[in-house]
Amino acid sequence: MSELFSSVFPLKRGRVHEAHGPGATAFAAVAGGMAARAARAPVLWLSGPWTAEGLNPLGLLPYCDPAALIMARAPDQAELLGVMEEALRSGAVALVVAETHRPLSLTAGRRLQLAAEAGRVTGLCLVPEGMGSNAAQTRWHCTAQLAETADSTLWRWSLNKNKMGTTAIWDLRWDDTSHRIALVSEARGGAGLAGAAALGGGALRAEPAAGQRAAAP
Repeated sequence: MSELFSSVFPLKRGRVHEAHGPGATAFAAVAGGMAARAARAPVLWLSGPWTAEGLNPLGLLPYCDPAALIMARAPDQAELLGVMEEALRSGAVALVVAETHRPLSLTAGRRLQLAAEAGRVTGLCLVPEGMGSNAAQTRWHCTAQLAETADSTLWRWSLNKNKMGTTAIWDLRWDDTSHRIALVSEARGGAGLAGAAALGGGALRAEPAAGQRAAAP
């Protein structure tokens, strides 16, 4: 696996990161699965009434074990950010994912960063395009790409903000058979398989229930 990619993913602990784009939910699911296994602690996933469809935990398979998820809905974004801050500061969870729908102020972003540092918990805000916070440690744009085989998923993850270093673009493949994420190319590089790491896990399978959304591949 690329040294540069390994320096930014898994997401740095004790910091708040951001992701946007149609593949952001899958990105959060992979990050959540890794964090839950590493910390042996649950993942708190926060949303609100602005998400029309409820997230089906089974739809996050095989990236993240649904049993490791605690899901909650807040009535508004202020309440959502307040719950996120408390959870980050508590140190009781491995990762807090928050689906936002309005821009985060610099003050709100800084409060979340301080809470994450205090609790040594990772935060991930799923933000609409252009509505992130300047306080974010990293910001990722996540999209799906057409995979060559039916048993794999191809993603493009673009790191377009990184407080600790450079930015880059990676094409990655999720192999549903081996439950691994593999680096296909880096920084607009070639398409040959450059390496792989056992970042996914679990052999469970399930289809999302009717009326619920799954992680976009």
